[in-house]
Amino acid sequence: MRVCDFDFELPPERIALRPMVPREAAKLLVVGADLRDLTVADLPTQLRAGDVLVFNDTRVIAAALAGVRLGRGGTTPRIEALLHMRIGDSRWKAFAKPGRKLQAGDRVRFGAEGRICLLGELDATVEAKGESGEITLAFDFAGPVLDEAIQAVGRMPLPPYIARKRPTDTQDEVDYQTVFAAHSGAVAAPTAGLHFTPYLINELEHIGIACEFVTLHVGAGTFLPVKVEHTRDHRMHAEWGEVSSETSARLKAARARGGRIVAVGTTSLRLLESSGLEPFSGTTEIFITPGFRFSAVDLLVTNFHLPKSTLFMLVSAFAGMERMKQAYAHAIHNNYRFYSYGDCSLLFPAA
Repeated sequence: MRVCDFDFELPPERIALRPMVPREAAKLLVVGADLRDLTVADLPTQLRAGDVLVFNDTRVIAAALAGVRLGRGGTTPRIEALLHMRIGDSRWKAFAKPGRKLQAGDRVRFGAEGRICLLGELDATVEAKGESGEITLAFDFAGPVLDEAIQAVGRMPLPPYIARKRPTDTQDEVDYQTVFAAHSGAVAAPTAGLHFTPYLINELEHIGIACEFVTLHVGAGTFLPVKVEHTRDHRMHAEWGEVSSETSARLKAARARGGRIVAVGTTSLRLLESSGLEPFSGTTEIFITPGFRFSAVDLLVTNFHLPKSTLFMLVSAFAGMERMKQAYAHAIHNNYRFYSYGDCSLLFPAA
């Protein structure tokens, strides 16, 4: 399909720069046989006993690093790196800006910018350089020591459409993390999960709706624009995920009893569809566009996504392209808040 088919006009004032407080006060657009305007707090009324909500329990790390290139010509140009996938104890794939300033073998020093991290510095070697500014960084530290250093010198990697309008602050360290975040490794939040509080989860469980957790370490590829003209030419970046054997067994048992699998977020959906509800541990590059045959997920809770993004392609595949364009037009007209800190929707599948 043509990428331009997934375009729509979004007024910039519809982009949320802060989340709703409390989280479950956000709007919820139910996209089923018709469109209904509710709030996230109403979600329990839209589900039934025996359904299972599946959350992504990844934890966002301070993956946005700033530093300088060392040596080479006596200059020290400023370098920004956004980590997106760990590939070893001391190695990460990252997107560098400006990528043209780096080549294999370069040394980069990331500074603590006023915070204390060992000696206040984190050094790495550019091990390899790929396309579109992607590099492989081999850090001087490894394992838990590297994790602590990244957390100390890095900052929360807010999406570009927020970061361009305001600086990251300490409130984002709370706001851009789900309340059930457990396993560190994501460089973007599973944003549909941001709406859920312990109170709401308790309300869901009270009426017989189970909660299960899978892990998909969301990569920075989720921020990248689709630069090709046809969806067949787009390449997804790999992300690591895991569905435990215990979770797999409970999901299949719930399905056998007539319960519906409700993915909370496109990240949970992509992992569940990659695994087919079977145990899974590894990377996935699944790219879902209209025509995809869903086998694992029955309903989807998700935020409102960027025009021409892989995520809008996914929801169009799940609920139908024309239906989603109508839903987004309704959301824009009714002042819904878009993107990571915005409102959300409950999608029923296309017939």
